[in-house]
Amino acid sequence: MSEFVYISGKLCAKEDAKISVFDHGLLYGDGVFEGIRSYAGKVFQLQQHIERLYQSARAIHLEIPINQAEMADAIHETLAANKLSDAYIRVIITRGAGSLGLDINRTSHPQVIIITDHIQLYPKELYDSGLDIVTAATIRNHPNAIDPRIKSLNYLNNILAKIEGARAGCVEALMLNHKGEVAECTGDNIFAVHDRTILTPPLDAGILEGITRNAVLDLAVEAGYPVDVRAMTRHDLLTADECFLTGTAAEVIPVVRLDGRTIGNGKPGPVFRDLLERFHSITGK
Repeated sequence: MSEFVYISGKLCAKEDAKISVFDHGLLYGDGVFEGIRSYAGKVFQLQQHIERLYQSARAIHLEIPINQAEMADAIHETLAANKLSDAYIRVIITRGAGSLGLDINRTSHPQVIIITDHIQLYPKELYDSGLDIVTAATIRNHPNAIDPRIKSLNYLNNILAKIEGARAGCVEALMLNHKGEVAECTGDNIFAVHDRTILTPPLDAGILEGITRNAVLDLAVEAGYPVDVRAMTRHDLLTADECFLTGTAAEVIPVVRLDGRTIGNGKPGPVFRDLLERFHSITGK
């Protein structure tokens, strides 16, 4: 259980962890974040997460007030303070307090917030039985509006699609892009398997460049699976032998039904199980 939260250079008790109600992160979702995992005391892909955090901040003209090495130290300090070895880490950078207007020049003191705790995104039994998902009517943000590669604090696009999934009785929903192509799910990247070839949408489909996505792609190549990163439609999922999702919080989880239709034989497949085992081997889980 997390007891301490890091806020801009100080560890404070979680009940005292507060920022201004005038912070643009609260007023406008103006900021960026990262979700990170630690396994057995080792932070998984820490440098990749930190680099993505700083890239997201640069893309929205937000200057993080500490450098990357200091950020890494702050993450380790927060984990140690909470005596956590297997944890979920949320790093948040807000624009800082300002006026009720949109002008970022009237804000000051961006806040660096680090929360360490545990997370269980999906029920444990679904990792054995697989997810049943639906396609949301809410499409992924157009890359020329808000590029999904920016991991911003404004997740309303994803939340609206998540609501659709929940109302359909599903814990996750598929999102298409403005072209009607497969993008990703509300919190995870998506993969399909056809004759042991692994398919996944490209970055220009309007997706987050997932850290776990990249790790699984590397594992697939190392294992000798053909990998095809290309534009996909729902047909590629509905006719797949297997389907699975990846994400920091989700890790790697199978999908067995889409829009009421069974994928493959309706059970987690051998390619998924192999990649999950390989993923566990690099996380030490």
